[in-house]
Amino acid sequence: MTLRPLPKTVAPVPDELLSGWLIRLATINYCEVDELLAHIGISVRHPATFDFEVDMATLEKIAIAARLDPKTVGSLVFPPMSQAEALLTAQFPFQSCPDCSRQGLALRHWRRAWAFDCQICGTRLLSIFAIPHGELASEKLLHRARRGAGHLELAIASNSAAHLRRAMRAVTFAMALQTVRGDKAFALQHPRPGVRIFCLAAIAAAQAHPLIKAAMFSRSIDGFARAALLRTYGKEPRLLAAVDQIVKRNLRSALLPEAESHI
Repeated sequence: MTLRPLPKTVAPVPDELLSGWLIRLATINYCEVDELLAHIGISVRHPATFDFEVDMATLEKIAIAARLDPKTVGSLVFPPMSQAEALLTAQFPFQSCPDCSRQGLALRHWRRAWAFDCQICGTRLLSIFAIPHGELASEKLLHRARRGAGHLELAIASNSAAHLRRAMRAVTFAMALQTVRGDKAFALQHPRPGVRIFCLAAIAAAQAHPLIKAAMFSRSIDGFARAALLRTYGKEPRLLAAVDQIVKRNLRSALLPEAESHI
């Protein structure tokens, strides 16, 4: 089949994803993205799958239709990632910038679990599943979540196993406090924004005195949260023993004034 260029084309913007750019390309040519792909001989159910891997034949078809270099089209795909980075990169959109998305943009960093603010305009990214005015977080919690996102990004960028392990410990325990079950990566991409914000805030809290933070939480937790604490420190019995000692000291300190008040 001889491919002909589309009547109109649109230039990609920095950090744009292939799936989002294809939607913009379809829009400017007054059709749906599945119609555009069918027109150039590409059969795919979810264009978002192109964001991670595209064969050269498909790239060439898209490039010819859009009158672009295949390398330019290929640059809209995620580059090779480490295992940890891939785990914390969403396969499908879970958040977006309310301002930039109105322009039809879908950017690469929005898929990262550590992304908190839009790198283009600075607007806070919002869950695409959230109910408007549903869960409102305090500015203090948002500030801590933003710091936690920064710590998580640094752990991935530096490829530091120790920093990433500390962050994931905090997420595990935060999930218990929020009664959220499942994978830690899923919690950081949770459709309920309150869960994601709390987990990111926990990462920030765990950077300073993590054992004391865990002990403070463990004074009034239920059995499920206690089990999460055991899982978090299960392979490090010394850390778990240290947490228990802090808990016991805190309990004794809390009971002592009460005992003195009855004397």
